[in-house]
Amino acid sequence: MRSENKTKKNYAKKQARDFNILTKLYQIYALYVLFLPFSSLFYNIRYKKSDYEIKKPCIIAPNHISYFDPFLVTIVSGIGLAYMAKKELFEGESFLAKYVKKNVSRLGAFAVNREKLEVATIKSTKEVFKANFSLCIFPQGGIRKNKKIEAVNKGFAVVAKMVKADILPVGISGVEKYNWNIFKKNDIMLQAGKPISYLDDEEDIIENWRRQIADMTNYELA
Repeated sequence: MRSENKTKKNYAKKQARDFNILTKLYQIYALYVLFLPFSSLFYNIRYKKSDYEIKKPCIIAPNHISYFDPFLVTIVSGIGLAYMAKKELFEGESFLAKYVKKNVSRLGAFAVNREKLEVATIKSTKEVFKANFSLCIFPQGGIRKNKKIEAVNKGFAVVAKMVKADILPVGISGVEKYNWNIFKKNDIMLQAGKPISYLDDEEDIIENWRRQIADMTNYELA
């Protein structure tokens, strides 16, 4: 039992060396070899770049509407992105669970408790920026398909202040429902907004993010 505990991998704990050239190569493979050729069968991806200068590394903060979002965010940010992922993705010992957590980890993701900000999360976040990677955080936590900007967690604002990194809001729309019809492609809209300074008050950061996402997606502010 003791040996099992010692060998059990801690997916919440990452070092700067874990975000490296192999991580970038795996992201290139996942995006350009797997995701984009597959998604192009069913979707047209439209990306509107930001009119503002984006300083990197930064915190990429998109709304969350589908399992496609991590790949879509990478299109906006470019290769070299780490992801905060819910700890539930890294749990379980079935073949599927092991496959998912192994590959999610390779993409540069680390496990996060969405209920509270833990010490391991704080340390891993700092390591991301030591490696000169940007960090993707979904302020809404889970997937929201109701076209409303609601249930925003302040954790992304707290992290931004902690690592002194500005926040880039990213609006995602068009994949609230998955489309599997190759004869009628849906449009996925991506848009980068105006960077939000980490020096702003937490409440101002959250409200700025909410309003920008609502404007970019035409979602309702709730």
